Amino acid sequence: MRELKTFFVKTYGCQMNELDTEIMAGSLKKRGLLRTDDEETADLMIFNTCSIRDLAERKVMGKIGKMTKSTKNRPMIGVTGCMAMAKKETLFKKLPYIDFVIGTNNIMDLNQVLDQTLATSRPVIRTDDRFEENLDYLSAERDDKIKAYVSIIRGCDKYCTYCVVPYTRGQEVSRSPESIIEECQKLVDQGYKEITLLGQNVNSYGKDKPEWQTLFHDLLYKLDAIKGLERIRFMTSHPVDITFELMTAIRDLKSVCEFVHFPMQAGSDRILKKMHRIYTIDQYLEKVDLLKKTVPNVSLGTDIIVGFPSETDEEFQMTYDHYKNIGYSVGFIFSYSPRKGTPAFRWKDDISEEVKNERLHKLLDLQAELANQERHNMLGQVVEVLVEKRIKDEKFLKGRTRCWKNVHFEGPDALIGTLQKVTVTGFSHQTLHAKLQGLEPLKLI
Repeated sequence: MRELKTFFVKTYGCQMNELDTEIMAGSLKKRGLLRTDDEETADLMIFNTCSIRDLAERKVMGKIGKMTKSTKNRPMIGVTGCMAMAKKETLFKKLPYIDFVIGTNNIMDLNQVLDQTLATSRPVIRTDDRFEENLDYLSAERDDKIKAYVSIIRGCDKYCTYCVVPYTRGQEVSRSPESIIEECQKLVDQGYKEITLLGQNVNSYGKDKPEWQTLFHDLLYKLDAIKGLERIRFMTSHPVDITFELMTAIRDLKSVCEFVHFPMQAGSDRILKKMHRIYTIDQYLEKVDLLKKTVPNVSLGTDIIVGFPSETDEEFQMTYDHYKNIGYSVGFIFSYSPRKGTPAFRWKDDISEEVKNERLHKLLDLQAELANQERHNMLGQVVEVLVEKRIKDEKFLKGRTRCWKNVHFEGPDALIGTLQKVTVTGFSHQTLHAKLQGLEPLKLI
């Protein structure tokens, strides 16, 4: 029987995948395996995959194919994550060298799968469609010692026509508030200062468990009461489920950061309906307006898809105009690509790549312009920064503001892991430069 001593994990995709990797790494550490960054010598290799875009899948296929050809002593190879759910048994045909496939709902089966694979030398697959809340969050092996991801809800019930997540992550399943509070308290006891609450739609938290009488805003109040928890972030939000109660929680709770990821996706009612976003653009704008009035210093992020099937030039211009008027701080902007297994895959992808790229770059240029103006407006402002680390081979410390801005400034290592007030003195690209009280400004080179 082959012996496993070391493991290597390559993670693709979203923050939920990063957390799943930390949970699997903790499980393997309990088994007695050591994590290595050297993929050439690892006894076990796991590819925790994303399936949201075709490019993500091609990267995984290419990486595994190249690795299996070049490695002399072939390690045990497993594929986990969304691609495992989307492809299932077909992965063994496409990648004949892999030993096991584990879906998003089965990561706690990892050690059992390893035992079965070692004992039989046959491929093993575990891809349950329904998630059962059985994850060992407390044993997650986290690289960051200041910030942590905490899962509060998995799956999605919205079924946007372009998205594979409901099929790869399943229906929404909330995690008990007691379990979340316990994990957050233990993280704070270990010295963590910031947590990011994760879910495909965090705003739906608790709706599947009405007996808990704890919706998302209620959970935030419970977490804000944890002494020593300095910052709470959350992502991702669906506009339909963003409530006034949530807005007031963001405004009133000291630990909750004033940044909301508020995906618009498109500015045309016809395209929104075709995407099955279940809101009109006027309903979306009303919530944006209410949020800005309720939380005057809020920063907004968004997701946008350009070139959705049949999108006209006029409809793209609607998206552009709304984007400009809202003034997003952060934008994740993509051109549409068909995903097999989604309703939109049946429709003709009738927008040329040339037009998609033109629309994409027009929005990216707008976002760069808005971001540049926002950073310019911050000059001279005093902002709160959570100091994360020292930049490698540099004299500068790195941290982030409450609204997600990257900041560099001079200071001693003793500040790492603390909240500091700094004055913004300049910026370059997407980074703010600042100074602590009594220190000279950064000299830009």
